[in-house]
Amino acid sequence: MLKVLISGGTGLVGKHLSEKLRKKGYAVAVLSRTSKKDVDIPTYSWDIEKKEIDQEAIETADCIIHLAGASIAEKRWTAKRKQLIIDSRVKSGQLIFDKVKENKNQLKVFISASAIGYYGAITSNKIFTETDPPANDFLGETCKQWEGIIDKFEELGIRTVKIRTGVVLSEQGGALEKMTKPIKIGIGSALGSGKQYIPWIHIDDLCGIYIKAIEDSQMRGAYNAVAPDHKSNIGFIRILARVLKKPIWLPSVPSMVLKILFGSMSAIILKGSRVSSEKIKAAGYNFLFPDLERALIDLCRKN
Repeated sequence: MLKVLISGGTGLVGKHLSEKLRKKGYAVAVLSRTSKKDVDIPTYSWDIEKKEIDQEAIETADCIIHLAGASIAEKRWTAKRKQLIIDSRVKSGQLIFDKVKENKNQLKVFISASAIGYYGAITSNKIFTETDPPANDFLGETCKQWEGIIDKFEELGIRTVKIRTGVVLSEQGGALEKMTKPIKIGIGSALGSGKQYIPWIHIDDLCGIYIKAIEDSQMRGAYNAVAPDHKSNIGFIRILARVLKKPIWLPSVPSMVLKILFGSMSAIILKGSRVSSEKIKAAGYNFLFPDLERALIDLCRKN
């Protein structure tokens, strides 16, 4: 029985992934601020600032999945918040790397979340692929530093996979809940021009990609975790409203209003380009929810 250690295991993705891994027969443990080992999913303590991890967590892991990191959409991007977003990813990854190196534990695979923010907050006609360079904006620089730590695991001879994740759609919490609320009360509308793309993925497919990364020894490097169905903001809202059997409000919310409300963080709402899923498909992953309407019907039905 392979043992999978997950950082960020109590978050939206971590909870879903833990459940699916256990159903497939994996032993799952998570890193947490407190230790509790006599439960179905044991927790091992770690403290990023003190640079401490329970040694047993590292020594017994066959696979580590690194999901930890402060939310980019939770608060305004002050200078302090931006540094926290970067540090929560880079320092946590560095700590895991240091402990793996110290313990000389030869993991079978190290898999880490990354984000399509690697390509930047930009709206263009380009479809971004894994071979494109990182953008020069805040999101691009964050992902560049984040992946820089991840790449160190390759230097230890450990197979390493980076999952560049789009907007995760889930039946509880996350982006879909925020998008659904205004539509349900009759005030849903497009944001800004509405022409910006929303590279999205159903949470079941995201978990499926992580599981494939564990099981497929040929997977290495970066993979975009986005569905193959490209939808603009207005296209997304129209389909969501149709699934919910609700009208949408016209006109769209002006860009200036969003900039006032969210500051520089508004870039993740007002900008967005298409991102390719061809590499993960070529690796043999078959999407459970390849089109948006099917995904939304499934998720809204669960609520």
